[in-house]
Amino acid sequence: MTPDLRPPRPPEELKEIARTLERAGHETWVVGGVLRDWIIGLKGGDWDLATGARPGKVRSLFRRTVPVGLDHGTVGVFWGGGRTLYQVTTFRKDVETDGRRAVVRFAERVEDDLARRDFTINALAWHPLRDEWLDLHGGRRDLEAGVLRAVGVAEARFGEDFLRILRGLRFAGRLDLGIEPRTWKAMCTTVENLVRLSAERVREELVKVLSDTRPGVALRLYADSGALGALYPEIAAFPAPVWEATLEAVDYLPPTKPYLRLAALLRSCGLVAVEGLAERLKLSRVEGRMLVSAVKALPVPALAASDAELRRWLSEHGRDALGPAIQLEIAHAATRGKELPRTRDGESGPEAADNDGPDVRALTGALRRMRILLDRGDPLRVSDLAITGDDLLRMGIEPGPLLGRTLRRLLEEVIEDPDMNRTAMLETRARTWAARG
Repeated sequence: MTPDLRPPRPPEELKEIARTLERAGHETWVVGGVLRDWIIGLKGGDWDLATGARPGKVRSLFRRTVPVGLDHGTVGVFWGGGRTLYQVTTFRKDVETDGRRAVVRFAERVEDDLARRDFTINALAWHPLRDEWLDLHGGRRDLEAGVLRAVGVAEARFGEDFLRILRGLRFAGRLDLGIEPRTWKAMCTTVENLVRLSAERVREELVKVLSDTRPGVALRLYADSGALGALYPEIAAFPAPVWEATLEAVDYLPPTKPYLRLAALLRSCGLVAVEGLAERLKLSRVEGRMLVSAVKALPVPALAASDAELRRWLSEHGRDALGPAIQLEIAHAATRGKELPRTRDGESGPEAADNDGPDVRALTGALRRMRILLDRGDPLRVSDLAITGDDLLRMGIEPGPLLGRTLRRLLEEVIEDPDMNRTAMLETRARTWAARG
C-alpha cells in the first residue's frame, strides 16, 4: 500500500471554519478517519475538526450551530448558507475509563487528543491552513506497511474501551491490514469483556462490518480472535464448511443491504436462535421482523413446484418476504453453498447441511412464477375469499372456533384451486362442513 502524499482537499467551507477558529486564537486541526482514508485512496467521508476552543466559544463564533454532543465537546457548525454540518470537537483527554465509557476532560493540546486514540492509523492530524501533518505515533508508516497497531500500550487501549477490539477487527478487515502481534494478543485476551458492552454498540459495529465490501474478512477475524464466540456463540458453533459457505453468501449480497446480510449470517442458526439474537441485539421492530420473516421463509419452493405449492408459500409468508428470501437462496446457490433442509420441527440447522444448494436459474424461475401469481391476483388470504365471515354468520354458522376453521379451510381449497373462489361454491362447501360440525 503506497500512501497518498498529496495534501487532502477539504471543502472550502471547512477551511473557513478552521480559519475563523484560528483567528480567534484557537489551534484547529482536521482529525479522524477521513485522513486515514485519504492516504490510502478512499476519498469521501466526513471532515471533522478538533480545536482548542471550548464548546461555548465555538457556538459564539458561528451563526448556525447545533449542539451535537456538548458533554463530549462536539458542536455541529454550518458555514454560511451551506447545508453540510461539520463537527467541531474540543481537544480531550481521558481522566477515567472502565472499558465501557470514559470520563474525559478538555485538553489544551492536539497531542493530548491524539494520544487517546485507539490505533495509530486513526491518530493522525492535518492542519488545513498550513498543510502540516502531525503523526506522533507512526500512523502513516503503519498504513504504508499494511499494519494495524494500537496507540501506546495495546493492553491499556483495549482496557479503556472494549469496543476498540471490534473497531480494530473492522478496520483490519475493511482496509486489508495485518494486526501487529502485541495488538492481536491484547485483543484475544480481552474478548471475554465484550459481553459487558451495550447491545446498541455491539449491533452498530456489526452493521458497519456488514456494510463493508467484503465483510467476510472481518468476520473471520471475529472468529479467530474469539469475539464471535463471546458475542454470537450460536454462529461460532457452525461446522467449518457451513461457516465458510455462510461467509461466501454474506460477501455475495450487496453492502447496501446489511440486514439482509445479517439474515444470511444467521440463517443456519435456526429460527428460535434468530429470534433470540434479534432481541439480544435490540433490533428495531421493523428490522427484527424483516430478519425473522426472511429466515422463516426459507427454503423457497423450487421451479418444479406446483402453482398450489407456490400459492401456499405466498399465503404463509407474504409478498414482502419473497424478495429477501429469494436473494438469500440465490446467494447460497451462487457461491456453491449448501442449502439447509428443514428438520422435523421446521427449523434449519447446520447439522443438516449435506446436499447441494438449489440452482440459481431454478430460483429465479420460481420467483418469476410467483410474481405472475401475485399479479394475477390469485387468492392467498382469507380476505381474498369470495365469502366473508358475515356471510357465514347469516348462513347460521355460530361465531367462534368453527367460524374461523371454516374460513381457513375454504382458503386452503381455493389456494389449491382458485376457480373454486366463487360465492355459491364456497357457500355449498361451508354448509356441508357446518352440518358435519
